[in-house]
Amino acid sequence: MNLNLMDPKLIAYTVAALLVIVVAVALYVRKRKHTTAELRQRFGPEYDRVVRQHGSERKAEAKLADRETRVEMLKIRDLDLAEREGYLSRWQAVQSRFVDYPKGAVTEADELVCSLMQTRGYPVTDFDQRAADVSVDHPRVVENYRSAHDIALRLGRGEASTEDLRTAMIHYRSLFDELVQAQTSTDKRVA
Repeated sequence: MNLNLMDPKLIAYTVAALLVIVVAVALYVRKRKHTTAELRQRFGPEYDRVVRQHGSERKAEAKLADRETRVEMLKIRDLDLAEREGYLSRWQAVQSRFVDYPKGAVTEADELVCSLMQTRGYPVTDFDQRAADVSVDHPRVVENYRSAHDIALRLGRGEASTEDLRTAMIHYRSLFDELVQAQTSTDKRVA
């Protein structure tokens, strides 16, 4: 069989196939850019931290998507009014102790935030997992939480200054405020 490379049908099929490939690649690139933009917007600085941690946007985006899926399966709930008032009262007590006993107040703040997270439905056994879970609904304050927790660990080793402890309290407060007032992520998405 003699194939004529100048056959108009063969040229048309080749051009059509190339056009389909180019369009498919363009759509894929567009979708990836859209996904990246959405995740950057949603996770803010946490997006960049995860990219640095995993070395590529693709791996980071997969990890962030995994986090979202994991948190959707958790039974995160809002606090009822009595719980909210109780936590607010406990926070005021912890905060008032800071002046006279900053080390103890930071330790109590760490424990109180952990208790609040547990009450809301977050698993609290592993700090890294806890921070990853919180980053889904509270991405703007999760770095504060990591920083405060790091200071609490340094406190345990006797390496934290009073200024560090003050910073830890401010950071714990930022997450506490979001957790105590927050709606569940399902409610946020509906609203």
